Amino acid sequence: MRGDESGPTAELRAGRHPRDRVVRRYLQLVVGLALFGFSLAVMVRAELGLPPWDVLHQGVAERTPLTFGTVVIAFSILVMLLWIPLRQRPGTGTVANALLVGVFVDVGLWLLPEVSHLGLRIAMLAGGIALCGASTGLYVGAGLGPGPRDGLMTGLAARGIPLGAARVGIELTALAIGWVLGGTVGVGTLAFALLIGPVVHWSVPRMRIDRPARTE
Repeated sequence: MRGDESGPTAELRAGRHPRDRVVRRYLQLVVGLALFGFSLAVMVRAELGLPPWDVLHQGVAERTPLTFGTVVIAFSILVMLLWIPLRQRPGTGTVANALLVGVFVDVGLWLLPEVSHLGLRIAMLAGGIALCGASTGLYVGAGLGPGPRDGLMTGLAARGIPLGAARVGIELTALAIGWVLGGTVGVGTLAFALLIGPVVHWSVPRMRIDRPARTE
């Protein structure tokens, strides 16, 4: 049985050039962010409840002339500013996440019509959650930096706040403010909270470019 091989030597033996992997990283990042933004648009159109941060985004969008996607971008930049006192360093993927997801959300909302049939809305919610988890695996697996909100969570954890408490506190704060502003809270919010973890747990290891090579 051969040991685990990685790095340039293993890549050359497999017929890959390191530059090819760089191209794949950026392609995977952009595809992942595009599908992630589209998944949010699908859940918005389902109108059965949104993830906590998107409840906040929708609530702000409902009370301003800004589009949903523009609010997503604005909050991403605001959250990245909070990285400064936490001494977090963004990666290329972090900046791309902040600038592109909102664009793809707005494109998705432009493409998708409003839906009234309950069965179709339930199917859209389920599909949106599945696509959100799979696309998270794509952009996280690219290894080019965490999303702005993920970096805030890990930054707080590095300052001594337990990771779980940091995540729950951030999510509940966003959810509460968004609900007060009129964002959609419903069964979809609960479904997302229960299902997104298992989907991401399945997708991230499979989409990770630097995953360990199999041994024989």
